[in-house]
Amino acid sequence: MSPNTTTYVLAIDQGTTSSRAILFDHAGDIVSVGQLEHEQIFPRAGWVEHDAMEIWRNVRKAVADCLGSSPSVNSKNIAAVGITNQRETAVVWDRTTGEPVYNAIVWQDTRTAKIVEELGQGDPDRFKERCGLPLATYFAGPKVKWILDNVEGAREKAEKGDLLFGTTDSWVVWNLTGGVEGGVHVTDVTNASRTMLMNLDTLDWNPDICAEMGIPMSMLPEIRSSSEVYGTGREGGFLVGVPIAGILGDQQAATFGQACFEVGMAKNTYGTGCFMLMNTGEEIIHSQNGLLTTVCYQIGDRKPVYALEGSIAVAGSLVQWVRDNLGLIKDAAQIETLAKGVEDNGGAYFVPAFSGLFAPYWKDDARGALVGLTRYVNKGHIARAVIESTAFQTREVSEAMAADAKDKGIELTELKVDGGMTANETLMQFQADQLGVPVIRPKVAETTALGAAYAAGIAVGFWQGEQDVIDNWAEDKRWEPAVDQDDRERTYRLWKKAVTKTFDWVDEDVR
Repeated sequence: MSPNTTTYVLAIDQGTTSSRAILFDHAGDIVSVGQLEHEQIFPRAGWVEHDAMEIWRNVRKAVADCLGSSPSVNSKNIAAVGITNQRETAVVWDRTTGEPVYNAIVWQDTRTAKIVEELGQGDPDRFKERCGLPLATYFAGPKVKWILDNVEGAREKAEKGDLLFGTTDSWVVWNLTGGVEGGVHVTDVTNASRTMLMNLDTLDWNPDICAEMGIPMSMLPEIRSSSEVYGTGREGGFLVGVPIAGILGDQQAATFGQACFEVGMAKNTYGTGCFMLMNTGEEIIHSQNGLLTTVCYQIGDRKPVYALEGSIAVAGSLVQWVRDNLGLIKDAAQIETLAKGVEDNGGAYFVPAFSGLFAPYWKDDARGALVGLTRYVNKGHIARAVIESTAFQTREVSEAMAADAKDKGIELTELKVDGGMTANETLMQFQADQLGVPVIRPKVAETTALGAAYAAGIAVGFWQGEQDVIDNWAEDKRWEPAVDQDDRERTYRLWKKAVTKTFDWVDEDVR
């Protein structure tokens, strides 16, 4: 399909805090945006939920707002729709009524700790060779088991074939393509690789793991590539007849949008959490250092590309917590203003283990800690500690990647960055200082949505392939390391000490 006859590609970015619709032109530039936040539901400590119906309503409204702000745009000049999403959040719904049987359980939720422990039988890496993931509350499979075990009537319905499961990409696509009137029940390889239920090498569901988790395979979506036509927009919708042609989990979408197509190229997304992915090519590298092995992307019937990933649970959400729970700032940007009022962190270190510790520790029973406090510490130092925590966590992940990739001759020489926190230049400079390599921000910061748009556009010929993505990518700003080596190592050593203070906090009876 020529870009001269169909002008735009629409990306739907169903994220942890909001749903967005972004229209891109052939140059990869943003034409218009629609966005709505959804409620964060916290029924108990450690539990995080979303209303899946609210998410679907917000997706529709975001699409309407996006198209409405460009009056010349309608379904006839949209080449394709790409979907990107919060990856491990689990939705279970009734295929006949279209109603979820329970709220979506969010990737940050820790209620499945006991399930995970029982499945592990003393070995948290029990399924890792097959699925690339350690047993942890982070992933979708145990969340589905919890719903089936705890929602009245859910298991009986599932065993009769009446329930469907999906991460939020599947939920959105099913509704976009018709819902109960014939919606397509699919996911892509990147999202399937975050469930613990998919064989990493063959890219199909593993019946043995499904059986161990008590998840009927009739619930599961069909696994497809990241870039192909899955179906078309439903009758009566804003996108009637438009091909739904790309799906990528949010972090893989950002990797794609950042044009990280060569082995060893890496990106870090600074959002609610923080997620660093390194392209390892067509080779599966099983991490020995607390990282995840995941599918990076697959274009059509080509071989999949894999990645090592370091997942950090809390990054931007720590700034939100400081704003909403402590009231130290009125908006997120003020965290940098406060931090710039002091020369350093004053000896304070903030380890935000609100959902336990993810990579490289995988400790569900860790909890947050602010340590090193003296009478000298003020709110500026705390703001600085908040900012620095994200950079320290990223360095831990980077070092784990270096260890895993060392034998393959893969080395990090620069880090591409994206996400809302990249506007914080104090953080970006500190990140370069801690990593000892340049940190590079692109001109188009919306790389997650852009990656999904590229995947969809490539599927329908709007873009010809990865080279178009590379040609469109442009650098906005670069930060070079500029710190004394001794200072760099001293602060990092104290950070590592602070992390140990969060271990083994949760008692068994209150988990």
